[in-house]
Order: sequence, then structure tokens, then C-alpha cells
Amino acid sequence: MVSSLLLASNSPRRRVLLADAGFDFENLSPNVDEKADVDLTARELTLRNAIRKGIWVARQHRDKVVLAADTLVVLEDSIIGKPRDLADAAQILRRLSGCVHEVCSAVFICHLATARSTTFDEISRVRFRRLSQSKIDDYLHKINPLDKAGAYAAQGHGSEIIEGIEGSYTNVVGLPMEKTTAALAQFGIKPKSSNASRPIPPGG
Repeated sequence: MVSSLLLASNSPRRRVLLADAGFDFENLSPNVDEKADVDLTARELTLRNAIRKGIWVARQHRDKVVLAADTLVVLEDSIIGKPRDLADAAQILRRLSGCVHEVCSAVFICHLATARSTTFDEISRVRFRRLSQSKIDDYLHKINPLDKAGAYAAQGHGSEIIEGIEGSYTNVVGLPMEKTTAALAQFGIKPKSSNASRPIPPGG
């Protein structure tokens, strides 16, 4: 029998997305730094980080099906990660204001006990509203931008700054659930119940 699911992340957004989809799982935050490399594309970089996170956790829990992910924001071929501080977060939102950017996530799933693994990625396009400095300041007072690629969250107060999303909404939140659900099924991990009424933390 295939072992239970272990999420290699402490992200509240990813935890809620999996729970809302009906998955039973535990989570463990990997003790690895997210790498940045200007020579890699967003797909390559997110995949590299997702694999590093997943392998770190899987080596400690070989009997578990481990799920890891990494998400980056891309504007005109420029990769935008998490802001250094609030001033950097404000600068990032000024760059994204009135523009269309991409959100790229890579997902790595493995089960070391059976030497199985799979990877995939998802790209969504997000159009921002034109944001005044006062609107940016107001938004940053409502969320914690420091743990979010692009310094924003699609959920919660996201509608105040986002005009529209093309592609997977859950990918913009942090985990493309459409592809993730299908991939987990290949490892024998299927949802048992739905908690769709649970809200995704607006600042989480």
C-alpha cells in the first residue's frame, strides 16, 4: 500500500489548497535555501528549488509520497522572487502595476521507497491594475508580502490589485491543483473529502 502524503513546505497557502481539495497529509518544512541563478529560466529555477526541497524531506521519510513546489513571478523575462523588506515589496508592486506578468510554479513528487518521481510546471498570466503609491501602501498594510514571490497574494485582498488571471488560479496562490491532483493519483494518493468552504489565509 502506498504511504501517506507529506508536503515539503510550511506554506499556509499550499496547506489550505491541499486540504480544500480533500487530501490527508502531513507537512514538514525543508531546511534548504531557495537558490537564485540569473543563468536559469524561471522553469529551470523553480524546478531546481522544488527538487531540492523534496529530496531533503524524502531522504528522511523514504516511505512517504513527498510533494514539493516552488513559485516565481516573471516580468518581461526578469525573475522576481520574495522581497527583501517592505521597501523592496513596494518597489516590486510599482514594477507590476498596470502590467501583465507570469507566475511559474514547478512541482516535484517522489516516493523514494519505490524509486518513483515526477515533475511538472504551470504558468499563469496575471494582469495588475494600475496602482497608485497610496494603493500600494494600503495593500502592504493588509498582508505580509515578505514570504511571497512578487510581494503579493492572489487570495484575500488580491482583487484590489489584480485585474484578471489567465490560467490556473491555484497556481498563482502557490500550487497548481489541477495538475497536482492528477499527478498524485499516479502515486495512489487521492482526495477523501472536500473542505471547500475553508478560506485561504489572506495574508498567509
